[in-house]
Amino acid sequence: MAYSDVARASFASEIETIKGKGLYKEKRFIRSPQDAEITVEYPEGAAEEKVLNFCANNYLGLSSHPEVIAAAHEGLDSRGYGMSSVRFICGTQDIHRELQDRLTDFLGTEDTLLFPSCMDANAGVFEAILGPEDVIIADRLIHASLVDGIRLCSAQYDTFKHMNMKHLEKKLQLHQDKRHRLVVTDGVFSMDGDLFPLDEAVALCESYDAMILLDDSHATGVIGKTGRGVHEHFGVVGKIDVITTTLGKALGGASGGCVAGRKELVELCRQKARPYLFSNSLSPVITAASIKVLDIITKTTERRDKLEANTKYFREKITAAGLNVRPGETPIVPVMLYNAKLASDMARDMYAEGIYVIGFSFPVVPNGQARIRVQLSAAHEFGHIERCVVAFAKVGDSYGIL
Repeated sequence: MAYSDVARASFASEIETIKGKGLYKEKRFIRSPQDAEITVEYPEGAAEEKVLNFCANNYLGLSSHPEVIAAAHEGLDSRGYGMSSVRFICGTQDIHRELQDRLTDFLGTEDTLLFPSCMDANAGVFEAILGPEDVIIADRLIHASLVDGIRLCSAQYDTFKHMNMKHLEKKLQLHQDKRHRLVVTDGVFSMDGDLFPLDEAVALCESYDAMILLDDSHATGVIGKTGRGVHEHFGVVGKIDVITTTLGKALGGASGGCVAGRKELVELCRQKARPYLFSNSLSPVITAASIKVLDIITKTTERRDKLEANTKYFREKITAAGLNVRPGETPIVPVMLYNAKLASDMARDMYAEGIYVIGFSFPVVPNGQARIRVQLSAAHEFGHIERCVVAFAKVGDSYGIL
């Protein structure tokens, strides 16, 4: 047979090598709704335990909000479970249009197009709007989904040093002979939690006749006075040509993403983006619930404000406890450990202390940059945060890293 014993042994050996390096991703099963406190089965087959969750993208605590759940039920009852079709055939309902219009208003763009996920949005946008006469100039730490989307595009590809505006300017000068120049960046970088200096980049793009694409997945609903994102934080709303973002983090945490921006660019995605043309529509259940999420976060900034307070409190406490954390102001707080096995072992020991966190190592982060990425939520209370810091101090002390 094709799958021989030799092939099986080869793949099994590769898996054992991953385990030996401390890079193996273990299975954990959550047996409750996503919240600040969750019920987990770990290891597989073990008795379930209640632990505090500090590694979800549930920034605003809306994943199990009763109004969001009720809206999902209403969407299920009124529009059904699934569309069984792609958007351009018979997969677009009136609520898809409503959600797109609401996102356009919230993000401050000209138009918006829904995708099954932000990864699909990133996979489709570049090929739809650029060709071989164009160039993409990307920050070197952009998200993997942006990298994958760029690989599918025939445009030329160049990079600039992470958040280095002088280097970006040199690259813009270098590529003045191209038809279109597109600068690509994350708003909040997911592994380090740092904020891209978007106002400076926009000024450079205006000077050198370049467009800019912003993946704001870890900022939408979170960053800016009203949670519009990094472009609100830096005062450049309306100046971003393309925004890709997700419904799967702060905005309810289910799935779905979008391309928002200049109407011509969005229309090209509607006509040409392959994940839009060949993937099923976003479920009516998620669509209806996402509209309710926008109702909640545009009515009040209470959850965003609480998240900001929680983030500040955790950063102060964890630093005082003697842990090495990346500086910043976002709810992504990397506790730096630099060793893959140490990150994995500490995450396991934190679980024993009732704190659910995950060790991150290569290829998710560069070699030698292993960490435990802590993520704060508006669902956390100060008491939860204090328990997390105490556990980090205890476990860190046992490994002699404080």
